[in-house]
Amino acid sequence: MKLDVNALRYLSKDDFRVLTAVEMGMRNHEIVPAELVDRIAGLKHGGTYKVLKNLLKHKLVHHDSSKYDGFRLTYLGYDFLAIKTLVNRGVFSAVGRQIGVGKESDIFEVATEDGTIMAMKLHRLGRISFRAVKSKRDYLMHRSSYNWLYLSRLAALKEYAFMKALGEHGFPVPEAVDCNRHCVIMSLVQGYPLVQVKELGNPDEVFDTIINLVVRLAEHGLIHCDFNEFNIMVSSYG
Repeated sequence: MKLDVNALRYLSKDDFRVLTAVEMGMRNHEIVPAELVDRIAGLKHGGTYKVLKNLLKHKLVHHDSSKYDGFRLTYLGYDFLAIKTLVNRGVFSAVGRQIGVGKESDIFEVATEDGTIMAMKLHRLGRISFRAVKSKRDYLMHRSSYNWLYLSRLAALKEYAFMKALGEHGFPVPEAVDCNRHCVIMSLVQGYPLVQVKELGNPDEVFDTIINLVVRLAEHGLIHCDFNEFNIMVSSYG
């Protein structure tokens, strides 16, 4: 689902109130009964059902009537909740172009009121198979059930915490700015992924820098399990 932030300006307080109600209901329900959404939202005169139709039109929720009349958030709906929260906090004021897409995330430029450009990473667990997530990550712990939005939120929280800790210890990582739900805001690194660089002017220096970084991580008890040319940024200034 493509992120169209222009739709944000047309959503009302009631729209976000009902979106939040669906989110709250998903803590205990895979599909949230419509009656429960209505109770949580607390809108008068059946307003919840009118709002749900509007959210369906914008594909912010998914309707499921296989067992009962219910709804769940889509990733787009989760995007809007996170973006709305971060904008209200004053973290950024505008969303720009998409600058990256991966197996488990989408990355966009965002801008602050003073024109500072940062990166917004939206985690999208579920693009790869559940078996791959379960085998490589510890998010599920001993849970027998799971929710992709919840797992994406945990992934974002972990990334933000590690990025902040590594930055405080002098590692060359983007500055961790803020985090909400499955969304991480970080400084924008000016450079290129190593995989896109066809020729290096100083390959020996780059190699030594990378190896020294691996050693430093090991000295802190850390092993980067995905340390490859796709996850290393290089620039003309180091």
